Amino acid sequence: MTAGLRECRSQGRRWRVRRHAGLIALLGALALWAPRASGDEVQRPRVVGDTSVAYPEGAHGDEQVVLELVIGVDGSVRDVTVVSGRPPFSEVAARNAFRWAFDPATRGGRAVAARIRFEVRFTEPAPAPEAPASTPGDAPALPARPRAAEQIEVVVHGEKQAPTVRSFTRAEVRELPGSFGDPFRAVEALPGVTPIISGVPFFFVRGAPPGNVGYFLDGIRVPLLYHVGLGPSVIHPGIIDRVDLYPGGYPARFGRFAGGIVAGETTPPRPELHGEANVRLVDAGALVEAPFDGGRGTALAGGRYSYTGLLLSLLSPEAVLEYWDYQLRVSHDVSARDTLTLFSFGAFDFLGEKDDGRTKTLLGTEFHRVDLRWDRRASRDTELRLAVTAGLDRTRGGERDFFVRDRLISARSEIKHRASREVGLRAGTDVAVDHYDVQAPRFEGDDLEDRETFERLFPERTDLAVGAWTDLTWSPARGVSVTPGLRVDLYESDGAALLGIDPRISARFELTPTLRTIHALGVAHQAPSFVVPVPGFQLAGLRGGLQRSLQSSAGVEHDLPAGLTGSLTLFQNVFLDMTDGIGTASDDDRIDRRSLGSAVGAELMIRRPLTQKLGGYLAYTLSRSTRSFGREHFPAAFDRTHVVNLALAYDLGRRWRAGTRLVFYSGFPAERASVDQLRSESPRRVPHFYRVDVRLEKRWRLGERGSWAFVFEVLNATLSKEPVDLDCDTGGECRAEEIGPVTIPSVGVEAFF
Repeated sequence: MTAGLRECRSQGRRWRVRRHAGLIALLGALALWAPRASGDEVQRPRVVGDTSVAYPEGAHGDEQVVLELVIGVDGSVRDVTVVSGRPPFSEVAARNAFRWAFDPATRGGRAVAARIRFEVRFTEPAPAPEAPASTPGDAPALPARPRAAEQIEVVVHGEKQAPTVRSFTRAEVRELPGSFGDPFRAVEALPGVTPIISGVPFFFVRGAPPGNVGYFLDGIRVPLLYHVGLGPSVIHPGIIDRVDLYPGGYPARFGRFAGGIVAGETTPPRPELHGEANVRLVDAGALVEAPFDGGRGTALAGGRYSYTGLLLSLLSPEAVLEYWDYQLRVSHDVSARDTLTLFSFGAFDFLGEKDDGRTKTLLGTEFHRVDLRWDRRASRDTELRLAVTAGLDRTRGGERDFFVRDRLISARSEIKHRASREVGLRAGTDVAVDHYDVQAPRFEGDDLEDRETFERLFPERTDLAVGAWTDLTWSPARGVSVTPGLRVDLYESDGAALLGIDPRISARFELTPTLRTIHALGVAHQAPSFVVPVPGFQLAGLRGGLQRSLQSSAGVEHDLPAGLTGSLTLFQNVFLDMTDGIGTASDDDRIDRRSLGSAVGAELMIRRPLTQKLGGYLAYTLSRSTRSFGREHFPAAFDRTHVVNLALAYDLGRRWRAGTRLVFYSGFPAERASVDQLRSESPRRVPHFYRVDVRLEKRWRLGERGSWAFVFEVLNATLSKEPVDLDCDTGGECRAEEIGPVTIPSVGVEAFF
């Protein structure tokens, strides 16, 4: 294969919520900012208006959240701090608190600022007869002034997440050492995920290679998630509400990938001015959102720019490294039922080398997306979305100057309808057209065979994919939820057309209030794929048919004492006709060679929210991933038997917080061994690897509402070198070939307002 290719290789269901809201005195008195003179009468802040909070999507069980609120002299909420409560309840309560209004505290009849504690209790009761709910346009009911333990009935329209999903919210990710506050970088810390190399953001998910893992943001397909090398994600973390990992058995709305799914969801528009900014050793970023048209609309702008090249030039004057990204969003309520949103985002990466005064491109990638969506709340039981997306993906460079570009346009629709308390229906369609422009690398002499191979795999062409999907959420009894689904996709490429039919089903059974079982089974199809996610690189044609995977899992989840949650999941995936160019042990460079594969294993996770005073988690994956050619059966090239992530975060007081994470991988099969030995059942493996990440944060208040923080973080603080292969002599003696230590320090300042 060519040198350029080698470079590239290296949320409906309605839930009734009973919420108790009240003001809790802080040790029987208010902590007022203004000095209190003896004899002055102090009046506490009192709620005015609605303080209802919707039950979080994808959550289960009951939870009590205590917030510390700073109430300004105008009665608005200036600052919110989570005192106790676990995500996603704490995040939902904190986010809604900024919309609440109060009569301010008074001292001697004069308004003063105050700090109070506010309790929000979430209860998930048994299904009950449906209560009447107001529809858009109805006059709002007069709010009752809440008292301690006052009960508020709320009808919540929402969609529960898939039983198999694993999520990280941004608030929790901020406390995860080694993620640099980036929700997408936290994906590698979840069970079922096996990174190729420590810190490198390409990973296997339950045995599926990186090229078979799909990336989505608000349902929009994204070609890659991370900047070049060990960089951050291509999306500013300030716009990310949560990141979901579907290691298997994912909802029918996700398709055309035979591995796992990584899906990010953006924060909902906030009708008040807010923002954040950060400056670190290697880059700087900012995000700001403001309302317009009397709060009917919001506009958001964010992005990040790297000045890595300035630092890199001190170490290697010939090296050039740049990256940047941007996010723009405008949302407007054109009526009480209709919202229009324009969302655009993109990223750029450049790795080059200076030679005789000229800058040579080693690798340059970029992508851009523009998405226009219309959301209509047709009734309290029915929601509709229509969206159109245009995009551009491009990769160029290499020693022989290659160029690959994908200009794409897609459209999708989705409808959600609550037929009854027990049954919810969802359905949708999506169409994607990709036109590829390709400039083959320069080949000379004996490389003509490589040119023919490149032109066969990456010709100029137009690919088409048309899909339709539907699923049903059925709750026949309390604590039972079953979701059968079906997805059908038609693929057309290079004159050939194939059909993929993907039936899927997942189920959740609540055996006791604290014990649940979760099951999933599904089929997924995918067109031939490139070895890793690179913008514009997509294998042409459907020769050899579609890739297919059969995904199955069964697990148990238990709420443990002290706010802990534990889960144990067994899984088995079967892969057919895979184009896994890096997982197969092949003696050639054919990236389109087909193979069979399987992955079987167990995933253990014990978790206490990192946002608690003492939080942490243990994620352990025990797995075996194999590949087959004909009668040959052998471990996949990046099969790691054991993967462990252990993290702890602790509130030291006085707004100091510290955390650490231990990462351990067992070794994968060594590459530099004979083909016979590599394809044996028990090949030689590289030594184990571990690293320790650390994080320290100090936070200060910034005015009445904002805050700023100093953050020190190091990935691989132990300076551990990572084994990547074995070097064996003729006598059979082997020594480890290592890289590194790959250590990423980060010193930065963050500000929020």
